[in-house]
Amino acid sequence: MQSNHSDLPPKTCTIERLVTVPADIEKVINGQKTATRRNGRYADVGEIMTLQNKDFVIESVYSQTLGELTNQHARQEGYESLEEYKNAILGFHPGMPWAPKMKVWVHEFAPVHNHE
Repeated sequence: MQSNHSDLPPKTCTIERLVTVPADIEKVINGQKTATRRNGRYADVGEIMTLQNKDFVIESVYSQTLGELTNQHARQEGYESLEEYKNAILGFHPGMPWAPKMKVWVHEFAPVHNHE
C-alpha cells in the first residue's frame, strides 16, 4: 500500500470532489463509508475533507485494480457486497465496462475527533 506523498503521482482533482453524491455523504457521516475509489487521485494523506461541517482525515491513498476488490472493500464503500457496489458504480457510469485490470485510486478516511 502506498501512502507516502512522494511516491504518488500529482492529484488529478481536488478533495472537494471526492465524495459528492448525497447518499454517499450520508454514509460517510453515519460511519458506513470509510473509503472511496476514483479513477484519479483526489487527496493527499493528511488532507481534511469536510462534509456537512464534519471533518474527515485522509489516512491512506493507494491504487488497486477493480479485479482486486472484495466484499470487504465494498463494505468500506458502504455497500453490502461487491455485486451491490459494482451495480451502483455501473449505474453512475452508464456504458462503462467493469474491467478487472482497470486501476482506481483508493482514498481511506476517518472522522477527525476534535478534543475540546
